[in-house]
Amino acid sequence: MEILGIDIGGSGIKGAPVNVKTGELLAPRHRIATPQPSKPKAVAEVVGEVAKFFNWQGPIGAGFPAVIQHGVARTAANIHKSWINTDAMQLFGKATGCPVTVVNDADAAGMAEMVFGAGKGRKGVVLLVTIGTGLGTSVFVDGLLLPNTEFGHIEIDCEDAELRASDAARKEHELSWQKWASRLDTYLLRLEALIWPDLIILGGGVSKNHKKFIPRLTVQAEVVPAETLNEAGIIGAAIAAASQN
Repeated sequence: MEILGIDIGGSGIKGAPVNVKTGELLAPRHRIATPQPSKPKAVAEVVGEVAKFFNWQGPIGAGFPAVIQHGVARTAANIHKSWINTDAMQLFGKATGCPVTVVNDADAAGMAEMVFGAGKGRKGVVLLVTIGTGLGTSVFVDGLLLPNTEFGHIEIDCEDAELRASDAARKEHELSWQKWASRLDTYLLRLEALIWPDLIILGGGVSKNHKKFIPRLTVQAEVVPAETLNEAGIIGAAIAAASQN
């Protein structure tokens, strides 16, 4: 089954057709910069452009940086606040002329890892943390998703965790890998105390440098880098759509 997966981020919107049986991208990713300001109508137009680029006429899955309930955005992380309470599923469906399934972006990345990546075949509690502009999380219990966890926003020392431990924070404060790993470790230790995962998968662009920080972590859970990397959001969004079609 082939489904168009679209990953919507604060800086870029990228998509590609996905073979959901194998996780393979069937064409190179097509990326368009996220419009600024990233209001609903403008973002929907770009989603429509991505679908048009591939001459797409079938089901579409979209990962979106927000809590998504029944296709409706309830929060707005790294995207314009006017998205709150917008029916993203309906809006994207109108823009593309196709049936669209919308899920939280970190949940999409987690689905990709559980089906085709580091979480494949793993039982127990699996926590995925996407590390980028912010911190996204997805939690699976025996392979089943608990949707819309927002553990990137727990407070560490009276501060939003992602302001301390994201990759953006590492760059902004010009932290060494050692100092940043200490911040990330503090964050992961707090999550471990709350949900006791058996496996922690670390994703996002920074995961390609995993050898510089994973060995410095002290959590009890097994910690591994994500395997689907920058394609995770696209693949996972397609998987989510496949489950609805």
